[in-house]
Amino acid sequence: MSAAEFPAETSASGEWVRQHNRFTERVTADGSSGWTALPGRYHLVVSLACPWAHRSLIVRRLLGLEQAITLGVVDPLRDERGWRFTLDPGGRDPVTGIRLLSEAYLATDPEFSGRCTVPALLDVESGTVVSNDYHRLTLDFETEWRALHRAGAPELYPVELREEIDEIDEVVYRDVNNGVYRCGFATSQRAYERAFDALFRRLGLLSERLEHQRYLVGGTITEADVRLFTTLVRFDAAYHGHFKCNRHKLAELPVLWAYARDLFQTPGFGETVNFEHIKNHYYRTHPAINPNGIVPAGPALEEWHAPHGREALGGSPFGTGTPPGAA
Repeated sequence: MSAAEFPAETSASGEWVRQHNRFTERVTADGSSGWTALPGRYHLVVSLACPWAHRSLIVRRLLGLEQAITLGVVDPLRDERGWRFTLDPGGRDPVTGIRLLSEAYLATDPEFSGRCTVPALLDVESGTVVSNDYHRLTLDFETEWRALHRAGAPELYPVELREEIDEIDEVVYRDVNNGVYRCGFATSQRAYERAFDALFRRLGLLSERLEHQRYLVGGTITEADVRLFTTLVRFDAAYHGHFKCNRHKLAELPVLWAYARDLFQTPGFGETVNFEHIKNHYYRTHPAINPNGIVPAGPALEEWHAPHGREALGGSPFGTGTPPGAA
């Protein structure tokens, strides 16, 4: 199960509480962590439905780490055993040979009894989990894996902007990334309404910030844009209806809708989005919310390709870098 896709527990007030990441080892350039950034050593397992996993997929693509870090994609639907590799021949991950992500979790900690989450960075040699820390994983891709970045890779976490990026990431995580789940999995009216109000208050503030600047921090795409995008791209397809985040659709918020389309049309973003996985996962794996498992036919996805006009605000997606090559 993804860190975000299934209720962990709720507080006495009915507020949903996210499960903490269990494996938080880091892969570093010099190996001082015990894990060295080496090509072919690590395998990234993602669900295309999960926004937290989607972050790592976008960053891997933008930085050109496809040849250095192999990729495993799980079925968007889980059974009682969790994430499965049923999309691969024979139902096994071709790199590690496992059928279930839980096999890697239990190989790492035989006593593990929590939810097996994505993204998960696996050590190919041992078949164990190095990290399921979605927050730190992309930051390390951007900083510790620099020697393996493609020529022309963008600077997604520039030193001079890190403090501002971190500040934006903190409030976006609290009110937006995690906020939609706090709406969807709340078990009391008060907890739901508090999360709902915080979500749309933050979306309003982000709209104000982005009205006169193309990207969240500085004049190029950064980690902050990646993190906001993965929630926005799922908003109308899943969160608006399924999680009751229905004050407005994204398509009814002009600034954020144009901003999201700008990123979607930027190489490295749109080609990593799979709306079929997104809709099938959300609407078919939360029976408490959608007991009949009916998947909505909409929204009209071709609108993501409509002109956005954000170029007029200046800025350049990749700065002095270049877009990734053909997928």
